[in-house]
Amino acid sequence: MGDVLLALSIPVLVFGGGIYAACDCWWRRRHPAPPSPYTHRAARLAEQEMLLLAEEIVNDAHAALSSLYDAPAAPAAPAVPGPADTPAAPPTKLSPRPSRPASTPDRAPSPPAAVQKP
Repeated sequence: MGDVLLALSIPVLVFGGGIYAACDCWWRRRHPAPPSPYTHRAARLAEQEMLLLAEEIVNDAHAALSSLYDAPAAPAAPAVPGPADTPAAPPTKLSPRPSRPASTPDRAPSPPAAVQKP
């Protein structure tokens, strides 16, 4: 009889564990835990650490490549034109009407014209 009780106890334990898991799940859905303040604090600290790391990376890159960011010095113009200096050619007019930029700082470019169907 001891072997029969042992054999029947396994399905009973499995069934009881399933009932317990279902009840626990139902209880947790009805009564959720409040968010932990430690979780929010940890997220803020991680965000601050990430921003400091990003700032350090940008500063290192700027220090390494600062020569690219500096404006080049303008070449000095000779005081007296010499024989090697030739006068510049007069500008030629290529189009009959002057071109104007597509947009100016105070005005956006105009939208394209609508297509008319024949």
